[in-house]
Amino acid sequence: MGLPSTTPAELLTKLTGMVVSTSGCSHAVTEVYTGEQVVDLPQSDPVDVQTAYATARAAQAVWASWPLKRRLAVMKRFHELLLECGLTAVDLMQIETGKARRMAFEETCDVLMVTSHYIKAAPRILKERKHGGVVPIVSTSTEVRVPKGVVGLISPWNFPFATSLSDAMPALIAGNGIVLKPDNKSTLNVAYGVSLLYEAGLPTGLVQLVCGQGPDIGSAIIDNADYVMFTGSTATGRTIGAQAGQNLIGCTLELGGKNPLILLDDADLDEAIAGTVTATFLNTGQACMHIERIYVSEKRREEFTRRFVEAVRAIQVGGTYDFAPDMGSLVSVPQRERVQSHVEDALAKGATLLTGGKPRPDLGPAFFEPTVLTDVTEDMVLARTETFGPVVSIYGYASVEQAVALANDTEYGLNASVWGGDRKAAESVGRRIRAGNINVNDGLAVSYASKKSTSGGFKASGVGSRHGDAGMLKYTDVQNVAVLKKQVLTNPPDTDWAKQVAKTVKGLRFMRKLGIR
Repeated sequence: MGLPSTTPAELLTKLTGMVVSTSGCSHAVTEVYTGEQVVDLPQSDPVDVQTAYATARAAQAVWASWPLKRRLAVMKRFHELLLECGLTAVDLMQIETGKARRMAFEETCDVLMVTSHYIKAAPRILKERKHGGVVPIVSTSTEVRVPKGVVGLISPWNFPFATSLSDAMPALIAGNGIVLKPDNKSTLNVAYGVSLLYEAGLPTGLVQLVCGQGPDIGSAIIDNADYVMFTGSTATGRTIGAQAGQNLIGCTLELGGKNPLILLDDADLDEAIAGTVTATFLNTGQACMHIERIYVSEKRREEFTRRFVEAVRAIQVGGTYDFAPDMGSLVSVPQRERVQSHVEDALAKGATLLTGGKPRPDLGPAFFEPTVLTDVTEDMVLARTETFGPVVSIYGYASVEQAVALANDTEYGLNASVWGGDRKAAESVGRRIRAGNINVNDGLAVSYASKKSTSGGFKASGVGSRHGDAGMLKYTDVQNVAVLKKQVLTNPPDTDWAKQVAKTVKGLRFMRKLGIR
């Protein structure tokens, strides 16, 4: 097959050289489509992590001293560079993760959209806010936003470029430094994005890359951080959250999901089927927000299932560096084995396979067919566990109340989708689902791509959020600068406290009536 021409050996050497590493250990990066080794990725140890933080802190002091306008100028140049060079990032993502080129390109667009949003919104979000102080006229109180310092950012392999660069963007604009740990399987594309930031004018050392297994360096990342941003599994999120709490630092945890889709009786089936196929099988089902459970009324279940299975069978699966395939590979052989084990467990316990269900070694070592199941019961692993692959189960429901109850019957609450012809009625159903993202007549993109609004998870799907004002403010501390223009708060030694209390009560009542306090 061969690697794309935009990824010469010199580029790969440059990217691996960006990792802070003195351990002498390495990890073999392989092309997912073929399993062939591409390059050795240096591994960091806890001492390297400490070095990375020290370097980032020195650079952060300089970066934070720059006026916001100057920091934004860097991000404007980065935005233009990514527009010009984005296909190189796409190539690297395909090499490392095996995703379809269409999906890899859309991932670069996420970074462009987030960057553009915060370039515009940052002056408003970070603007100092002056308020009246404790005593009207003679005192003021001003909220000043100051950067946290250095953020520990741990990103996953499924959307490495977006979760690394998009989550770093508001932190950087707010004046922070970053110590970034991508997954070993997806570091090269992230390093390329960081190289574009430096080319755009980021101070040397502000973003540091460290690589290694979570058990080896994860604790050091959290112990040295002023804030932690993590995207990954719920199990790991619990560990990180506990350690961050012990260290008295904040964290955002975007975790797993077992996301439901409800098809109402008045939904347009043509639109719903096309949208559901996308929401289920985008990125080969390796998306925290992708749909794994579909609920259809018994009245429409047969027709929907028949047409949905036909559409799934038409999905073009392949591993090429062009835009032809609809769906690519799973990220690795172990991930394919995990997905396969969920399907085999379900079939062994009585589930019905409607299409797919098998690996595709003819395409590559980690490919797996788009798979649709029904007759899934509670004793099956995939009934409640996040499969994180191209697998979906179809269930029937007798009433909307039952559908909502089934959708909510999970420990997760990241994303949900409702399809209906009456949009207000569909939205009303969606609002009854306990999930952080509700999509009406769409699977997931309409909520996640709304960068002005926050996006997060309920229940075991996470803590905190990204995007919107909150997605930047979380990377800051608020400083209250209060000024007293004339000393009026100190009472003289001979104060008659009975009269003072009466006077104070009268004054507070008066200010309440005037709306002053």
